[in-house]
Amino acid sequence: MSKKRESYFDNAKFILIFLVVFGHFISPHKGDSEALYTVYNFIYTFHMPAFILIGGFFSKSIMKKGYLKKIFRNILIPYFIFQFIYFVLHRIWNGKETLTLFDPYWTLWFLLSMVLWNILLLLFIKLKHPAIMMAVALTIGIFAGYIQDIGTYFSLSRTFVFFPVFLGGYLLKKEHFTKILRPEIRIAAGTILIGMFVSYYFFFPQEAKDWLLASSSYEELGVELGQAWFIRLLMYGLMALATFSFMTLVPRRKMFFTHLGTRTLYVYLLHGFIVKLFELSPFYDLIGESGNYFVLLILAAIVTLILASKPIITLAQPMIELKTHLLQRYRNRKTADVS
Repeated sequence: MSKKRESYFDNAKFILIFLVVFGHFISPHKGDSEALYTVYNFIYTFHMPAFILIGGFFSKSIMKKGYLKKIFRNILIPYFIFQFIYFVLHRIWNGKETLTLFDPYWTLWFLLSMVLWNILLLLFIKLKHPAIMMAVALTIGIFAGYIQDIGTYFSLSRTFVFFPVFLGGYLLKKEHFTKILRPEIRIAAGTILIGMFVSYYFFFPQEAKDWLLASSSYEELGVELGQAWFIRLLMYGLMALATFSFMTLVPRRKMFFTHLGTRTLYVYLLHGFIVKLFELSPFYDLIGESGNYFVLLILAAIVTLILASKPIITLAQPMIELKTHLLQRYRNRKTADVS
């Protein structure tokens, strides 16, 4: 069962990172096609919430000694490195750019929020009762939108809005995932996702996409403050429904891509540069003129597979983890000799 569980979560992570890459590839074109815009909104309803849920699920060792230190080392180091790289690129491109350590560029919000979610989790654990923990987290997530200047600094808006998802992952147990993988529930989940996609095509308001990003205050979203709490609560419901429906459909058995699910951090950090280069290339305009957006799906799959490949991991590891395979092999051999 344990191997199946590991394959299950690795499968989920790989599929999700592919959807992240695909979502970023189609983002510049989403306004050109109603179908593409529907795909974009549909993906954004669950791909990051599912990632966050899984992150919370694997945070159960948070009370162990050294856990938080490991989180800081594994996440903050690549965050600061890539924050600086993006600063340099923006400085070259724009000419004027001020380095800000805690106003994350583009995709880096997730890393900063991951650190903050773990810190918040330490505080929430003291509440002890799961229902109280979730109620407080949801209340904070809803009322965070009323803070006008909450914005992207320290990724505070997304940190507070998505924290209930992270907390939910922490509170879930393996048995809960086992229950949702029953065949009859999978059929229901597939039906729900199809129904959501179709309804998004016909009924999803264009301005609602900013609610899925969770990076703006209610005032910036242009909604009446008296209705805002209800809309956010509705978005929580949509995210939960789509996220659990997706997790229900993830295969349990080992797939050809299962082992690549352990390398999602590399794909997440590196794909942004490729997406930006793509936007600057003639190929970007060609896609828009031809309307052949299926090519973006193929391109996203190729980029995801390449960035998760062993040669890329070997090349990027010194920058992302400040270590190399050779150094790690030496340390493992030294440990084996001592034992």
